[in-house]
Amino acid sequence: MRARTFIAGLATMAVLTGCGGLETQSTDAKTTKPDSASISDAEKKLAKLAVKGRAPKTGFDRDEFGPAWADVDRNGCDTRNDILKRDLEDERFKAGTHDCIVLSGTLNDPYSGKTISFKRGQDTSMDVQIDHLIPLSDAWQKGARQWSATKRKEFANDPLNLLAVDGPLNGQKSDSDAATWLPPRKAYRCAYIARQIDVKAKYDVWVTAAEKAAMETVLSSC
Repeated sequence: MRARTFIAGLATMAVLTGCGGLETQSTDAKTTKPDSASISDAEKKLAKLAVKGRAPKTGFDRDEFGPAWADVDRNGCDTRNDILKRDLEDERFKAGTHDCIVLSGTLNDPYSGKTISFKRGQDTSMDVQIDHLIPLSDAWQKGARQWSATKRKEFANDPLNLLAVDGPLNGQKSDSDAATWLPPRKAYRCAYIARQIDVKAKYDVWVTAAEKAAMETVLSSC
């Protein structure tokens, strides 16, 4: 099962430790709609999140969240490759890397519904990108500035907050929150918002009033 076994273990641990009833969505990008119990859980968590204005972006830098794609779980693979292995199908790996470096695979993109062929290379790797569901700069402005370096690094590499997606759509999203960007594939919006709430609840990231209203609107339609 390669590194998927490890990621699946993380999902099980998250459920057992109360990190959120939607962790199953994080290991299956093809899942489009959480069940009613999960939506209810998301609504309860959203109601408990602090509502504040967005703090200034002053001082934000990607390095504040540790080196990009660190091997935080010490399984020999960096986080990007861990997520590619989790979310892609029919992967091929670079020889001699213990099934770590993904050379190619197929992504069923949750944001667009498209099937994307991934091929590692200077001109092709960015076709599939790893999205932080809660963008790092957005988190910085909603509490992360006060966190320890260790907590920020954990947040940036947490599989719950990461998803392999269409590269151009990830660029379009940038550091937007739910008030200003939602996946164009409407069938995935319930899972997307519910999982964002799971991440915010886990790390005590607050929401703005506009963001909360947008989340409530999506959940009400699920």
